[in-house]
Amino acid sequence: MVLRNLIEFSRSDEGKSLGVEIAGVLTNVPSARGRKKDLIPTEVAVCARENDIPVLEFEHLFAEAREAVCALKPELLVTFDYGRIFGPKFLEIFALGGINLHPSALPKHRGCTPVPAAILAGENQLGVTVQKIALKTDEGDILAQSFVDLDGTETTLSLMDGDGKNSPVSEAGTQLFIQVLKNYANGRFDGKVQQGESDYTPFIKKEDGLIDWNKTAVEIDRQIRAFTPWPLCFTACHGIKLSILKAEPGKLDGNSLENSEKIQNVPGTVLPYRKNAGIEVACGGGTVLAVKELQWQGKKAMDYKSFMNGARDFIGCVLDDKINL
Repeated sequence: MVLRNLIEFSRSDEGKSLGVEIAGVLTNVPSARGRKKDLIPTEVAVCARENDIPVLEFEHLFAEAREAVCALKPELLVTFDYGRIFGPKFLEIFALGGINLHPSALPKHRGCTPVPAAILAGENQLGVTVQKIALKTDEGDILAQSFVDLDGTETTLSLMDGDGKNSPVSEAGTQLFIQVLKNYANGRFDGKVQQGESDYTPFIKKEDGLIDWNKTAVEIDRQIRAFTPWPLCFTACHGIKLSILKAEPGKLDGNSLENSEKIQNVPGTVLPYRKNAGIEVACGGGTVLAVKELQWQGKKAMDYKSFMNGARDFIGCVLDDKINL
């Protein structure tokens, strides 16, 4: 987690020598979860309280929120994955302005879903950028930038959350934040104006997880990884929702070769089962997706071997998009 890493830095000899101190943490209000609708604070709030740092939780950044922030006498706003737009009145509180960590190589993939966008595009690197906060979304000057190599197996969850502490984005982002804080301490505030072609990533909707088996196995694999942990990818089998949680592009060999005609003509067909391959499903372009983990609606997630133990008549059925969302 970026906050935990910055707390450690602020309390190190180097951080203290630079005058870095976390005045407080601003985060979203607790959310209701579970059957009992218990109010659960954000992980950021929990981390801050564990380290005796003041926590501010506001639904909106109106006058009350601004007054509470002012009382902490902060100089610099440091943000990551907050999901709110800061207006001019709020930004005026901070003498040094604000800096934001954005997981893309700006100006590429501006907006709210840069990591899923990079996975969907099949990119071999994920950019991580610290930028000045501007009134227009993700258009501030670039203060520092680095890249995380991708091997094509990552999910949005693994890149953003990792083990809850040391995800690739938080590790890279922490180092960039520290670099910028050092520059600021030495009076260097200038950044580079963003240059090059820009694009904006869209909000992700639940229906974006619906699988179109006419796409290639590579495209579907990217979709599954991009939409983990939300909204997860799913299909329909005889009208029942079936979530595909883990998979990888397969190869046309063995039983798959014997079904090449089906593969080409009926995307979505579940092919004869091979224990060492996963559950193979025909996809567009004559490709095959090897499903490793899946889940019936209302049931527990299972690995493919456990799933097949109780899946009668699953082989040969055709998965489709005929489902009510």
